[in-house]
Parts: sequence; structure tokens; C-alpha cells
Amino acid sequence: MEHLSALNAFVQTADAGSFAGAATRLGISSSAVGKAVARLEQRLAVRLFHRSTRSLTLTAEGSLFLDRCRRIFSEVEAAELELSQIREAPRGRLRVSLPLIGMLMMPAVMSFMRAYPEIELDLDFTDRLVDVIDEGFDAVIRTGEARDSRLMMRRAGSFSHRIVGSPGYLAARGVPSAPCDLLVHACHHHKYPSTGKLELWPLVSKSTDPELVLPVASVASTLEPQIYLAEEGFGLACLPQFAIWQQLRRGTLVSVLDDYLKDVGAFHILWPASRHPSPKVSAFVSFMAENLLREPPV
Repeated sequence: MEHLSALNAFVQTADAGSFAGAATRLGISSSAVGKAVARLEQRLAVRLFHRSTRSLTLTAEGSLFLDRCRRIFSEVEAAELELSQIREAPRGRLRVSLPLIGMLMMPAVMSFMRAYPEIELDLDFTDRLVDVIDEGFDAVIRTGEARDSRLMMRRAGSFSHRIVGSPGYLAARGVPSAPCDLLVHACHHHKYPSTGKLELWPLVSKSTDPELVLPVASVASTLEPQIYLAEEGFGLACLPQFAIWQQLRRGTLVSVLDDYLKDVGAFHILWPASRHPSPKVSAFVSFMAENLLREPPV
């Protein structure tokens, strides 16, 4: 900032033709302007002005330097204008990391794109724990909560699970009335890509109940294959309700054992902590918090 102040003192002196004229423009004393220019000349090891008792004129080096300084201040002014415009209207590239089930979030993402057409989305789909700041993400959507003090977090809605099967499968194999009935059914499971472990079905059980080891008809690292297999009558799957709204509404999937499911999951939006987040990040966080898990229209 001290260097910019000295450059400004030099430009104002050149424009005014005197230290006194520059001092009037800057609201400081003429001696302060003279000292700032002198320090600038000393640092540059070049004389910028020819000085006499009657006049103050630019040297050849001063004229060359003045042109460069004008360009510098023009760029600063343009940058300030650009930032002020950015704060008025969200725009620019927005890099977002979504979980592998993020394809099921695309209705909300597309609604965001329609609402903010000047924001260019760069979407990354992965279940690994990304480093939001070091990897250059503007925002991340994940289940669970943040343990990084460098991040801000906002809840983007809760969700429950449903155990579902097709009407044809349930008619042929029977509708389970208790968790133990699942032992005779074909069960399709989700596998965590990061660990390879199967996600447990969140079944309510008494402390005296034996732990159920459910049959494994198939394992998949994303939800779409489980939805497809269940819808096609190959067995039961335990899925987040937000992922199967349409199927439940159409009746191609039917939920069972609703009273025996206990969990409620939640998505959170994480982004780098800042006193003044950019308009594009603020717009994304607010929009997705309100719309991410909203049930799609009929």
C-alpha cells in the first residue's frame, strides 16, 4: 500500500505540474508529496522530475514511468469495478464436489443452473473425503459434519431410508412383516467405495434380538443399480427416500417395514470460511439448502 501511495503521489504531481497541486488533490501537505516522490526516486534509482524554482517537468524516464503507472491504476480501477459487479450478480466458474449419488441431485442442480445462468458449474463426483481448500473446491456436498475449522457448513436437508421391492416381487415372495423375515429375501446392498464395507440397513431392534446377517444378492457402490434391480423384481433394497420418490409415486416400488427403520441422514454443504463469501458461493449454498431434497413435482 505504501508503494501504491507513492505511485499515486507521482501521478498526481505529474498531472498537476507541482507538488502543491498534487497535495491539494490528495488532501495532504506539499512536503509530504515531495518526500513520497523523493523516496520513490531513491528506490528506483532514477530521477523522475526536472526540478527548478519555477517549474517541475518530467524526465524521459519519468514520462515512461508515468505511462506504466497510469496503466497500473487503470487496471486497479477495472478490478474494483469487476469485483463490485460480481458482488451484484453471481457469475463465474463454480467448482463443486458431489457424492457419487449426486446424479440423483441433478434436478436441484439443473434448477440452480436455470436460476443462475451466468454461473459455470464444474461438477466432480466422488465419495472420497476431498480437501476442500487444497483441491480448490468452492463448495462440497456430503453426508456427515465438517471437522475442519477452515470450513463453513450449512445443513441441506434430512432424509430417511425405505426398504423397497416391486409389487411383482412382493406378490411372489411375500411381504415381510418383521426384520427377521428379510432372511428369506434377496437383498441388494450398497458398498462404501472408500472402505469396501457394506452399508448396514438401519433396522430397529431390541437389545435381546440377535443381530441379523442379511442375505447378499448383489453389491453395488452406487444407488442406481440397486434401484434398477429392485424395480425389475430381483429383490429388496434399502434406499434413501429422496432417491426413489418417483418410483414410489408411480408404484413401481413399494416400501415395507417402515416402522422398523430408525435412521435419519442429512446432507451438509461445506465451503471455505470467509467473512465475505463470493456471490456465486452464497447463491449456491442458499439455493441448495432450500431445494436439494425437495420432492420433485408430479
